[in-house]
Amino acid sequence: MKKFSNFDFSAASDRCVKCGKCKPVCTIFGISGDEAKSPRGFLDLLGAYHRGELALDKNAKKIFESCFLCTSCTSVCTNELPTDELIENVRADIAAKFGIAWYKRAFFYLLRHRAVMDAAARLGYVFQSCGFKIQESGMKARFPMPMVKMERLLPSAKKRSFMNSHPEFVDFGGSKTVGIFIGCMANYAYSEIGEGLLKICAATKINAHLMKEQACCAAPAYFTGDFATVRANATKNIEYFEKMLSKLDAIVIPEATCAAMIRVDYARFFANEPEWAERARKVAGKIFMASEYFAKYSNLNEILTSKGGAKLAKVAYHDPCHARKVQGVWKEPRELLGAIYDVKNTADTSACCGFGGVTMQSENYHLSRAVGLRRAAQLEETGADVASAECSACKMQLNNSLNLAGSKMRCKNWVELVAEAL
Repeated sequence: MKKFSNFDFSAASDRCVKCGKCKPVCTIFGISGDEAKSPRGFLDLLGAYHRGELALDKNAKKIFESCFLCTSCTSVCTNELPTDELIENVRADIAAKFGIAWYKRAFFYLLRHRAVMDAAARLGYVFQSCGFKIQESGMKARFPMPMVKMERLLPSAKKRSFMNSHPEFVDFGGSKTVGIFIGCMANYAYSEIGEGLLKICAATKINAHLMKEQACCAAPAYFTGDFATVRANATKNIEYFEKMLSKLDAIVIPEATCAAMIRVDYARFFANEPEWAERARKVAGKIFMASEYFAKYSNLNEILTSKGGAKLAKVAYHDPCHARKVQGVWKEPRELLGAIYDVKNTADTSACCGFGGVTMQSENYHLSRAVGLRRAAQLEETGADVASAECSACKMQLNNSLNLAGSKMRCKNWVELVAEAL
């Protein structure tokens, strides 16, 4: 078996003491009740697979692809077992044996080629009304297609991407300059996030560099097992960040999954390549989630606090798994939003939205749907006017779930809400 990580499946499996602390917080176990689809169940099966006692057949594939990679288990594990990383690695073996579906391969090809992605996005904008019914808060499919259910509410493509709508360097007359890693969804669909970031940079007098040679972080490919795409994009980004950071104060990312991939998973991915792992860790030291950077290194909170007056609305804040659990970022967005909004917490602040990645959305949508509806109900219980999450995947998932639940509440990135207040 080819190893992609410095972790041994059998060794990790043997270290699991079967205490069961992971089960109550596990997203998939919470809706399936299946012991095999619990963290300790995954670890048992991974150990058996590594020892040659479990065939990597379609049943094992189905089990390993049912994990949402929410990392809840790793945050409570007594022995700090990296269950999420082990599953990410076994999915590379799954991809090698079973192949990757044609529409995923096409998607990952676009992630590796920005110019082609730009062209595809423009075509998508022109022809989206042919396949979708455009609505005020998104669009619904006119007929079935991969990853798309008739009921699903999806973001619509923008006429121009965020990066193609502005010059690479935007001078706001400041002494500091930050690079913006925008993320694919915010670049092509949720461009209001990038526009909001520029508005915040203008208010805080921090210059913005759009870093137009950036590649996709490759998280979708990583979670699916396409390690060739991960390596291509990761090495390109690391080299580009090294060059850019010589003239930037920091790189900010308004996307939890992108930030976690670059700050944490790049070094993990290159665990067997010390030079690349070290380079990944070094650039990660100057990369921040947007809320983290503007809360700690700008006067944005002072600007917002100075507005005074009544709170603008009630905001139910949802913590993206890759923000709170992977990067420890959860106070900062609440601090910034709290200056002008009445921030509400759900009863379970660590609950996953249910997005889960490309495979979950395409082949296990019934699982994603079940988790999303549960999370939508929790958000509704807060009595808030709007939900917020610093992650476009969460935003898409929660908007679909809230729509399915018949709720009028919608989800926005904190960047959008603060930009509206400014």
